[in-house]
Amino acid sequence: MRTEPFTGPDGARIPVVRTRHWGRLAAALVAVAVAGWLVYLFAANPRLHWGKVVEYLFNDRILAGVWVTIEISVLATVLGLVLGVAMAILRLSHNPVLSGLATLYIWFFRGTPVLVQLIFWYNLAFLFPELVLKIPFTMIGLKWDTNEVMTGFTAAMLGLGLNLAAYFAETVRAGIQAVDHGQTEAAYALGMTPPPSGCG
Repeated sequence: MRTEPFTGPDGARIPVVRTRHWGRLAAALVAVAVAGWLVYLFAANPRLHWGKVVEYLFNDRILAGVWVTIEISVLATVLGLVLGVAMAILRLSHNPVLSGLATLYIWFFRGTPVLVQLIFWYNLAFLFPELVLKIPFTMIGLKWDTNEVMTGFTAAMLGLGLNLAAYFAETVRAGIQAVDHGQTEAAYALGMTPPPSGCG
């Protein structure tokens, strides 16, 4: 970085003047004017009664819905993160079956609209009226009514969580593959071991 002043051939100091970018200034002024105009359209619109907006915004039912949204968001994110890390590890596996299944999962859940997935989970009882978990070839197990299990809350959490898992999986996979080879060698030098040949 240059710290000494610029000088000419005769040793005289040359002043440094910042270049003015008039195009940037004009674009910024236009953007601010458009944003201000849009704010004014909403703020001064006679069809919007702001008193009613505030009244309904803090209504008990609205606040309850906000809390449910936060719950679903947190649970779906945790589910997506845990499952996404597992899918990323399977995706990087040398086992072609595990890697192929993880790739299929990621492809399906990233390529299908989230709304379609939510509708599917909410209407799961159409395909499976009862959910059965039992020991194969025996009558020992548990059975649930699908409509009682797959409520709106459960369907939303499951649908969003499984969808997020596909995106988290690709993010984690890219992060793992971005680790420099030298870092891997450094880990080996510290005594860390590679994963089993069937998993990594």
